[in-house]
Amino acid sequence: MSEFSHVFALCAYKESPYLEECIRSLKGQTTEANILIATSTPNAYLKNMAEKFDIPLYVSGRESGIGRDWNFALSCAQADFVTIAHQDDVYLPEYLEKLAAYNDKAKNPILFFTDYGELRGNKTVYENQLLHVKRRINAFLKPRAFWGSRFMRNRTLSVGSAICCPSVCINKKAFPDFRFSETMSCDLDWDAWSRLAKKKGSFVYLPEPLMLHRIHEGSETTNQLEGGKRFAEDYEMFRRYWPSPIAKMLMRRYVKGAQSNEIEK
Repeated sequence: MSEFSHVFALCAYKESPYLEECIRSLKGQTTEANILIATSTPNAYLKNMAEKFDIPLYVSGRESGIGRDWNFALSCAQADFVTIAHQDDVYLPEYLEKLAAYNDKAKNPILFFTDYGELRGNKTVYENQLLHVKRRINAFLKPRAFWGSRFMRNRTLSVGSAICCPSVCINKKAFPDFRFSETMSCDLDWDAWSRLAKKKGSFVYLPEPLMLHRIHEGSETTNQLEGGKRFAEDYEMFRRYWPSPIAKMLMRRYVKGAQSNEIEK
C-alpha cells in the first residue's frame, strides 16, 4: 500500500457534548491519523480538548458560517487528502485504512465517499427508508468502471444528494483552489459535488458504512429542516439538472425523504 497523505480537519463549533466521542473515533483509527481542530468560536472547552488529545487548534478570524468554517478547515490541512470531520459524528476504526486501500485502486481520484449509518440517541441505525434510497442511488457508482464516468455521477446527483458529506475525503492536492460555497447554508455540499462532478477524474464510492452521522435536535441538518431553509436550495439544485416541472416533482419526493432526518418529539 502506497503512502496516503491525509488529515482529518475537525470543524468544531461552540461546545458540542459529542466532540470528545468524535475525537476518540479519529484517534482510534487502525492506522495512525493526522488530526487538527478548526474553529471560528474559540473557547476554553475547545482549548482544553485540543490540549487533552494533543491536537493543534486553529482559530479563524472570520465570522462563523458553514461554508466559511469548512473552507478555513480545508485551508489548515497540509496534506494531499482531507476529510472535514463533523464534531457530532463518529468515524469507524477502518475508515482511514479503507480510504488508503481504495486510493491504491483509483485513477485520479477527485473524492472518496463511504456508506454510513446514523446515531439517534443511544441507537445506531443502519437501516431506514432514507438510507435505503441513498444506497440505491449510490449503487450506480459502486462499479469501478463507473468511478471515472462524469455522466453517471451527474445522473446520480440529478436526483438528490446521496453522498454523506462527513464521509467525504477530498483530493486537495488535485484541486488546491476548491472552495465550498459561502452563500449557501444547506446544500453547499451538494453544490460542491455538483461542481466537482464536472471535473476529469474519479468519484470513488466505498459501499460499506465507515462512519456514523448523528441526528439530534441541535444538529444543523435538523435546524435546516425545521427552519425550511433547505428546500429553497434543494429546488435551486434540481434546476441545475431539470426543467421546472420535473424539478418540482422531484422536490415533492425529496421532501418526504428528508423527513427521515426530523426528530420525533
